[in-house]
Amino acid sequence: MPVVRDEVDERSEEYATNRAHLLALLADHDEQLDLAAAGGGEKYVERHRSRGKMLVRERIEYLLDPDAPFLELSPLAAWGTDFPVGAGVVTGIGVIEGVECVLSGNDATVRGGTSGPAGVRKSLRALEIAIENRLPFVSLTESGGADLPHQSDIFIPGGQSFADLTRLSAMGVPTLSIVFGSSTAGGAYQPGMSDYVVMIDGRSKVFLGGPPLVKMATGEESDDESLGGAGMHARVSGLADFFATDEVDGLRLGRQVIRRLNHRKLGPGPSGAGRPPQLDPEQILGIVSADLRVPFDPRQVIGRVVDDSDFDEFKPLYGASLVTGFAEIHGFPVGILANHRGVLFNEEAEKAAQFIQLANQVDTPLVFLQNTTGYMVGREYEQRGIIKDGSKMINAVTNSSVPHLTINMAASYGAGNYGMCGQAYGPRLLFTWPNAKTAVMGPQQLAGVMSIVARQSAASMGREFDEDADAAMRAAVEDQIERESLAPFMSGKLYDDGIIDPRDTRTILGIGLSVAHNNEVRGRRGDGFGVFRM
Repeated sequence: MPVVRDEVDERSEEYATNRAHLLALLADHDEQLDLAAAGGGEKYVERHRSRGKMLVRERIEYLLDPDAPFLELSPLAAWGTDFPVGAGVVTGIGVIEGVECVLSGNDATVRGGTSGPAGVRKSLRALEIAIENRLPFVSLTESGGADLPHQSDIFIPGGQSFADLTRLSAMGVPTLSIVFGSSTAGGAYQPGMSDYVVMIDGRSKVFLGGPPLVKMATGEESDDESLGGAGMHARVSGLADFFATDEVDGLRLGRQVIRRLNHRKLGPGPSGAGRPPQLDPEQILGIVSADLRVPFDPRQVIGRVVDDSDFDEFKPLYGASLVTGFAEIHGFPVGILANHRGVLFNEEAEKAAQFIQLANQVDTPLVFLQNTTGYMVGREYEQRGIIKDGSKMINAVTNSSVPHLTINMAASYGAGNYGMCGQAYGPRLLFTWPNAKTAVMGPQQLAGVMSIVARQSAASMGREFDEDADAAMRAAVEDQIERESLAPFMSGKLYDDGIIDPRDTRTILGIGLSVAHNNEVRGRRGDGFGVFRM
């Protein structure tokens, strides 16, 4: 059995430095998670509780099976913006009555549960994951509607959420809305377009226009209950399928709905025993270089993620800057592509394209472990056809139809991000380690390119080049790119599905593979990849 050889020295200074660096970043990340979990702050949390209401995360916990994990998605959405961390909505994947579901719940303590631009994008990403993986979608609704001062960034894209609900239903994937408070105007279509609707006596309010709007539009006098209360919708309009006495009863009824769905996975499921790694996952913290310019061997990570540390490497002597091979994670067969020394040369690109095709031939999901500075540049490599070879790899990634899961371990720069299945290439899930960076190129390289262009421009026009202004520009650009490439910044813009503790990588990949197997796991065969330029 090809067990990955343990080459980690816990006594080394490098190991201690790397570990301390990642632990500090994880502590910073935990602080941001605490901010998101705090909702709108103590004042608004207490006001919410004084009304006899549960917090959104409490509702989710009550809804999930006992001790079932909840993989929260995009918890740092809106980080670094004027909006609260988390964007006022909680989304994630959890197990209800043995069924994996996507859950989305408004946090009514944050701006009354209104949706801002980041909250809309976060909700749409949750729906996208549900559609791609055929997961039942559960909405815990208590929303004040659109954050009106930002309506121009919300109204048009927000309409996709209702379309996605109907797409799920057309696919035969159930949708459930549990209404805990107001769901007005466009938000009324959230329950209106769900397959199942639970409303709560005295709490749920669903109407296209509330009493003030009705008064202004028609002159009609009405109250909340007769216009859109749970009792009316349960007895008169028929919008409510289940009528709950309180929140706990509403959650009980929600679990009851999921229990009766008869939802079945289409994928083959795990084939192996799912034995834990022989190598210690705790040591991953000391493997990953604190300085991203210093490479590390991804095999040492792979050996701490895959079952029994058993990894069958493919083409180990060819294209050595990219490690490829087959393994199992929690019993699920996977093909793994992991960057070694960062740069992708011609050989690595060709190796990757072949490996992706092979995985598709045998219906095997792919895991991408990113640590790349991009494709190699220079006269020699251009003449050897790096554009053609890199395009083969990107072609293969684009047209591969097996599930893809991506982890950014350290760096994801340039077109290497594309070839290693970055967000634009549709991974089912993409998570980032807290040390990771993503950008078109490194800060020094980008600032240097701008400096060279400016210098050439000055020379072509016969102007004297201002060295002091150039130095100031380079420093400003480097600072900007460094800040914008950091993991919290990228996660705040929803360019990933969240930042994770590297030690949890195996667990999260296992959840992702189980989720992906709700849908068919079928690869694209030989003629479905488009033209590979020779």
